[in-house]
Amino acid sequence: MQIKISIAQLSQKDFSQAFPFLLFLWFQFFRGLIPLIMNEQRIKVIDKEFEIFIQNNKINEEIQKVANQINIDYKKKKPLFVVILNGAFMFAADLFKKLEIECEVSFVKLSSYQGMKSTEKVKKIIGLNESIAGRSIIIVEDIIDTGITMEHLLEELGAMKPHDISISTLLFKPDAFRKDYKIDYIGLDIPNDFILGYGLDYDGFARNLPDIYKLIK
Repeated sequence: MQIKISIAQLSQKDFSQAFPFLLFLWFQFFRGLIPLIMNEQRIKVIDKEFEIFIQNNKINEEIQKVANQINIDYKKKKPLFVVILNGAFMFAADLFKKLEIECEVSFVKLSSYQGMKSTEKVKKIIGLNESIAGRSIIIVEDIIDTGITMEHLLEELGAMKPHDISISTLLFKPDAFRKDYKIDYIGLDIPNDFILGYGLDYDGFARNLPDIYKLIK
């Protein structure tokens, strides 16, 4: 059964009562806050098609779990968070909103990716300005797959004599991981698919998407 109501069929009284709600729907529609209408299940980025993989509400649930554990583990400490740009910026922003501990934040920029493949060559572009000697460090990464980038960063930071180093990543690909260091805080284990959105990109595009998409093979 289908029910159709046009604004023309509403009485003046009905319209005046319904107008605030209609205005609200119109406003929400154009802000993109009605997921069933505005959430694209498939998107095209450059020359590749992707499908929805992890929705934003699930992402935030997992980030809350990570934050809860960090709040417990570092309750009496003042860690320095080292955020790896560019991909981890969204994860870091949402993580910090959920932290209840005293902390500082700094940024480094490393890259082992070109297009969709790891080059296995890591270059440091932005370094730390703070001294980390004797401090507790928490690295914030968007995704760990082969582990090459993180291993390089651990070596760099370890040479600066911190008290301890922990790793926090939103996403982890166990099937792609080729290293043996410990990852302390993991949001989600995922298959070895190419993904984008929520900070992750394909040749610089799609970082702004609130959800995470995976490549359609």
